[in-house]
Order: sequence, then structure tokens, then C-alpha cells
Amino acid sequence: MNKNLKVCIVLFLLFACAGKEKATEVVEVIASPAKNNSAQPFLFSGDKTLLSWIENQNDSVYTLKYAEYLDNKWTKAETITSGTDWFVNWADFPAIAENNGSILSHFLQMSAEGTYTYDIRMKMFPVKTSSWKDDFILHNDGTKSEHGFVTMLPYKEDSFFVTWLDGRNTAGGHDHGGEGAMTLRAAEITAQGLKVDELTLDHKTCDCCQTSAAITSNGPIVVYRDRSDDEIRDIYITRKIDSSWSEPRPIFNDNWKIAGCPVNGPSADAINNVLVVAWYTGASEMPSVKLVFSKNSGVSFDHPISIDEGLTIGRVDVAMIDTENALMSWVTSQDSRTVIKAVKVNVSGEKGEEVVVSELNPSRASGFPQLEIVDDKALFAWTTIIEDQTRVTTATISLTDF
Repeated sequence: MNKNLKVCIVLFLLFACAGKEKATEVVEVIASPAKNNSAQPFLFSGDKTLLSWIENQNDSVYTLKYAEYLDNKWTKAETITSGTDWFVNWADFPAIAENNGSILSHFLQMSAEGTYTYDIRMKMFPVKTSSWKDDFILHNDGTKSEHGFVTMLPYKEDSFFVTWLDGRNTAGGHDHGGEGAMTLRAAEITAQGLKVDELTLDHKTCDCCQTSAAITSNGPIVVYRDRSDDEIRDIYITRKIDSSWSEPRPIFNDNWKIAGCPVNGPSADAINNVLVVAWYTGASEMPSVKLVFSKNSGVSFDHPISIDEGLTIGRVDVAMIDTENALMSWVTSQDSRTVIKAVKVNVSGEKGEEVVVSELNPSRASGFPQLEIVDDKALFAWTTIIEDQTRVTTATISLTDF
């Protein structure tokens, strides 16, 4: 039996056994371009819609691959690069972005024997050369420390905006306590693979929560989990205003005090001046996921909208449908199962009907489900685990079903 068909049958049975849920009718599983032993999917949607992922071969060789979504199906998988000395992690995974035909991706390579000592290596595919250039290290500090949690977006005519967490001040530590703090940095990568305008955006952040960013009409914004001296780890925003960056500030004061990193970053998207941010918090010992809109590129925010609380796990993603609506996905517990859910939310605060996208293995190996809007559909990617076998799964849901 075809392997992709097996995945479809298993997913159908999972839904059917769950009872009458809308997901049995509206989720269309797409044959995945990824093989067995694949994980860490990442979705990008712009002029092109791309999926990247990692495949593990012989327990020692890792290969970064990608495919393009065309005519409701994936093209044949293409290899970006391979290696044996990579840092491969459920929460810190490669990303991919495209701008006017040029493609930028990254992977993480160990720099020393420490568990969290790894570098960000970039791979550039300039449209003019139509081939992958030799990889280069994003940061130039030379320290044996943690660098990761990268966000990349198309920027200006043909360059890329990149932001990441940088541990150059931590001396290789992780959840660093009294040592130096993790920092948030940003730079621009040109279509020729040159890094320009690198700077520090925040001198003390949470250690291992994903970053996110969006390009508004007024320029780029970055959202991330901050870390105060009192261990308050709320979601902060900083905005580029002309040629400088604003002082970081919270998008909302959850006042979540936690001594360690929750490994649960925010997600942001924007159309023109309308910005949406989704995030997870465990404040007041009540796990919850929230969403908030800004109608002025992040200068101010409306009151947060509660999406789920109590049994939620987080791992959020969000995408703007239009200037009035956003679609959010997250992972939660329901009826003794772990599931991916999605819901449409209007800027007025009105929520549509929640849709169960798929059942999900509750282990960390299932990673962070991905969401993008492509034409009139929501495109999802996640890691399916069946009998300890991982494989990237993709599916779509028509926007009319939300």
C-alpha cells in the first residue's frame, strides 16, 4: 500500500474514532513530499508557498529538504544541504523564505561539545545563479554558545529580514541564571548573501522560545518572550521606526513569573497596518492561549481575546486572512486526546467554530504545527508519529469551513 495512503487512512480513523467532529468532513490530507524519518516542518507563504523539513538517514546524516506547493499538491522534494554535526531539536528548527525568486534557509550546526553550543548557518539560493551558495554563519561573535530560534521574512525588493536569539553573552550556558543573558538580534540579508545592519534589539530575553516577526506598512516588528530580572516572561514587541528600533514593551501584562523557559513562543502576522499576535501563557497557574489585534502596526493593541484555557498546550501559529480576520492554530487536550485546533477570529473579537485539524502525538517529537493561508485555503503541516515512526503530514481546509 502507498505510504501516503496509509497516513491518510490512519488520520481518517483517528478522526472517525473521535466521534462526530467537523474535521472528518473538511480536512483534506495532501500527499506529503517528505519521506519516513522526517520532522521539523516549516511553512512559508509569499509569492511562492514552500515547505522545509529535516530527514534523518541512518541515524547519523541529517538532510534539509524543501518543496513548493503548486496546484494543490507538492512538487518533488529538493535537497538544500546535509550534515552529520547538526543540532536537531523539536522546538528550534530550520526555516525557509522566498523573495522575488531568491530563497533563504538556515540550519543549526554544533560548534562545540556542549548540548546548547551551536551556530546558525544560512543557505542562500540567489535567483540570478539558480544554485545554492556555500553556507555562512549568521552571527560573527565566534563564541561557543547557543544561537537559534530564527525568523526570516522577505524584506524590501529582494532582501530578507532576519531575527534570532543570540547567546554570545552566556558563555555556553542554558537557562542561564546569574550568567550572561540571552539576547535578541536582527539583521538584513541581501540577495547576494551579505549581512547588513546587524544590531541588538533586546539585551535580556527568554532562552528558548521561538521568535516571530511581521512586515507592516510602517516596517518590521518583532515579537518574542522577554525575561525580566524578576523572571516575568511575557510577550514583548519592538518596532523599527525609520532607521531605529523602539524600546521593547509588553503586548499585554500577563505577569507570568516562571523560573525556566516554557519553550512556547508567540506568532505574528500582518496585512498593511493590521497586526495580529498569538501566544501562550501560564500566568495565574491557568494555561491559556490568546490573540490580540493592532490596527496601527503595533503602536497599540486591542484587548486580548481568550482562545483556549485550562488544558491548552500552546504551540501557536497565526495568519491573517484579510484585514478583518485571522486564523489561529494551537495544540490542546480534548477528550483524553491531544489535538491541533484552528479557529477564525475577527478584529471585533468574534470567534468562529473551532475545527479539529488532526490528533497529535503528545510527545515533544510532534513539534510545532505550521499554518499558512494560500489563496482560499488554510494550509497545515505537522509531524505525525505512528509506532515511533515520524513523518511530516500536510493538509488543507477551505476558509469557508471556518
